[in-house]
Amino acid sequence: MATSVRAAADGSPPPAPPAPGPPRHRKTPSAWRSRLYRLDVKATPYTFIAPFFLTFAAFGLFPLIYTGWLSLHRVELGGEAEWRGAENYTGLADSDFFWNALANTFTIGVISTVPQLLMALGLAHLLNYKLRGRGFYRVAILAPYATSIAAATLVFAQLFNTDYGMINGFLGLFGIDPVNWETEKWPAQIAISTIVTWRWTGYNALIYLAAMQAVPNDLYEAAALDGASRWRQFISITVPSIRPTILFTVVVSTIGATQLFGEPLIFGGSLGIGGGSANQYQTLSLLMYEKGWVTGALGQASAIAWVMLLLLLAVGGLQALVARRNRKKLGISS
Repeated sequence: MATSVRAAADGSPPPAPPAPGPPRHRKTPSAWRSRLYRLDVKATPYTFIAPFFLTFAAFGLFPLIYTGWLSLHRVELGGEAEWRGAENYTGLADSDFFWNALANTFTIGVISTVPQLLMALGLAHLLNYKLRGRGFYRVAILAPYATSIAAATLVFAQLFNTDYGMINGFLGLFGIDPVNWETEKWPAQIAISTIVTWRWTGYNALIYLAAMQAVPNDLYEAAALDGASRWRQFISITVPSIRPTILFTVVVSTIGATQLFGEPLIFGGSLGIGGGSANQYQTLSLLMYEKGWVTGALGQASAIAWVMLLLLLAVGGLQALVARRNRKKLGISS
């Protein structure tokens, strides 16, 4: 300021202002850090789900592809694979054992699935009311599901024993002759179906109960005002409202029945591998086990496994068609 005043007094021009320094730039992350950040944002989600896909590829996808390859070959335990094409599949079509196992799988599935789901629906309807100790009942009906297959089957094998079983003792009170539950076809299948029904009824009942609790209570109140009985409310409101859940349990139970293995294997004891002395309750899973690990015909066992897979895919496709038809009836777009 003083210099400017003196310059003005002397008549000389004021000094020029100092030249500005180099512009100051804000510090930004380097290019490689920026790329690393973008890569981290994109790759992190895939890193989190990678363990599932790796596990699925190792224990699901690879065995599926490998069994498909084996089904086209003749493979014996300890031997080399020999290409046979579709011979294993055509052999199944000409095998009486395969058709017998398929028929047994179907009949046991029907005998076990239909009563199981009907009882589960009834139990869920009862538990849907405000009963005392509902929590205890819900835990109690789930206890059979938590029981191991081996323990449950051994207990029921004693109950259905021909000589000293409690079931024959109870039937004797009504003058019915003892039933041979192990060697006769239909009694053996009924006994095995009873084990399956006992184990899975409570599980399905809780699924139905969860679906029933999602039904709006206003529907029941309106039906009660119109004079509808409890039975009419159950038929006209509850069942249509939980129809998708019922369809789901039907499909899941059908898949479980197709894969039935532990109950018939343990129920028959030493005869369990063949599904009984006359193969009267041999299922597809038992036949696959016998072909693969008893006789060593891995190619035939793999073919049976793929036939089971195709059956399950057919069941799943049928379920999808029924669900789509129901959505169209309700006017719901897929």
